Amino acid sequence: MAATNSAQQASSAEAPWGVAKLNRSVKGWIEKLGWLWVEGQLTQVNMKPTWKLSYLTLRDTQEQVSVQVTTSTALLNSLPAPVKDGDRVIIYGKPAFYEGRGSFSMWVTEIRHVGEGELLARIERLRTQLAGEGLFDPARKKPLPYLPRTIGLITGKGSAAERDVLSVAQKRWPAVQFSVRNTAVQGPNAVPEVIAALEALDADPAIDVIIIARGGGSVEDLLPFSEEALQRAVANASTPVVSAIGHEPDNPVLDNVADLRAATPTDAAKRVVPDVAQEYALVAEARSRMNGALRGWVQRERTTIDSLRSRPVLANPLTAINQRREEIERACSLIRRDVSYLLKQETAAVRSLRAQVSALGPSATLARGYAVVQVLPRDGSGPDVVTSIEQTPPGSQLRIRVGDGSITAASMGTQQAD
Repeated sequence: MAATNSAQQASSAEAPWGVAKLNRSVKGWIEKLGWLWVEGQLTQVNMKPTWKLSYLTLRDTQEQVSVQVTTSTALLNSLPAPVKDGDRVIIYGKPAFYEGRGSFSMWVTEIRHVGEGELLARIERLRTQLAGEGLFDPARKKPLPYLPRTIGLITGKGSAAERDVLSVAQKRWPAVQFSVRNTAVQGPNAVPEVIAALEALDADPAIDVIIIARGGGSVEDLLPFSEEALQRAVANASTPVVSAIGHEPDNPVLDNVADLRAATPTDAAKRVVPDVAQEYALVAEARSRMNGALRGWVQRERTTIDSLRSRPVLANPLTAINQRREEIERACSLIRRDVSYLLKQETAAVRSLRAQVSALGPSATLARGYAVVQVLPRDGSGPDVVTSIEQTPPGSQLRIRVGDGSITAASMGTQQAD
């Protein structure tokens, strides 16, 4: 750190470095890294048998990052299998910086092809890691729409996978719409291009489902679809993603992370797009079942109505009314009889009581010669029955009731009883 600070202090506006000094300093820093093992994918192999040195480009498998590689042509010729674009390799070399042209590269002394067994082991380790993180959990799988408006398709340009998906989908549902993004499907450019296409389609609100399709191939050909960066991009997508990579035996990690795995691109089209002929058949069957159910219901209702109409009460609706009329007439007759009987009994009782009242009342007494004397008060109030001589002083006006009328008289005098 002290050396770096002193170097920075040595460079100033008053005392700037020259380009040569800059390149020598950079060369010194880079060469301090020493010898390294680096893994990547070859994209440009530039060699000729007559050249002493050969030049290659090693690209990262998941990002758009590359480094120039310089090695001896003899080393390339001594490899068990010749190198070619797209090979996955591990190199052993030393970073080098060439002062004269200010370029960075690696001087390589050993190149190893990554074997299929090692690739499969790495895929399984990644599969185990992502499963532990829950990226394979069925609970996070998004359901596919029943009838997607627009399908996003990521595949190689002019590939058989593209033709299969489009032709099968359009045969099944002619009105289906596609948004096709052609990308590399193998090699170092595949992962970044597929991720970019996936993010663009996922951001489009018109896209209802995305299919990532590619035909079969070797483990190395299908390796981009087992790269970690792509798996995480698919897991983060909000649109359902269908994996249609290779054929039935192929099983890249994308099959586990995607919301649906299709055995082939053709199978993906069948599982994403409904069959219009089958839907018409289902509609026809539903109509037939509804017609049958409606006819059955009408027939049952007709049978019920016929059964009701066959009942006596509906055959002659007045029968019940006539029966109730006769019952009412009998009830009225009984009521009249009972009322007449009660009236006779009560009439006789009234006569008996009237006779008793007549025999015991004042009229009968008056008829036997008795009289009722009433005094008429001078204040105009009602007459009072005389019960004492004190009520009739001389001069009092009297009314004497006898059996056949009344007599008006005046009191002449009173006499105390003995």
